[in-house]
Amino acid sequence: MGLIENRFSANILTTTVDKLFNWARKSALWPMTFGLACCAIEMMATGASRFDLDRFGAGIFRATPRQSDVMIVAGTVCEKMGPIIKRLFDQMPDPKWVISMGACSTCGGPFPTYSVVQGVDRIVPVDISIPGCPPRPEALMYGILKLQDKIDRMSIARRTA
Repeated sequence: MGLIENRFSANILTTTVDKLFNWARKSALWPMTFGLACCAIEMMATGASRFDLDRFGAGIFRATPRQSDVMIVAGTVCEKMGPIIKRLFDQMPDPKWVISMGACSTCGGPFPTYSVVQGVDRIVPVDISIPGCPPRPEALMYGILKLQDKIDRMSIARRTA
């Protein structure tokens, strides 16, 4: 018999601070709408009733970066839009994550020109990239689930070098 067996009553829950914080973070993601092209239609469809993004805790789309913790960049990013994306990303509170949705935001898509950014990861750090042109709402839901898995593995402790 172990030392802590039968020491706690049935309604006591033991966990780590990391698990508690990560559960709260992954269960209440507030994405910021940043639709630039046709991928934005699929992003809007994901938030609609047919696909019901609310059941994953990520259905409250916010229009301001100060209330968001996930930026979903959906569509073609032009060079003029780059500084705006960076400014909005900088205004988001920490911790923050970025999902690149679609071929255009991930790698420039079929536009290898001087005016199109060849991947939004050149402007902001991307956590999840969702391929497709445009990706289906199911792909965005899968990307959000993968982001939740990534958040679940995070630690709130500061690591020193």
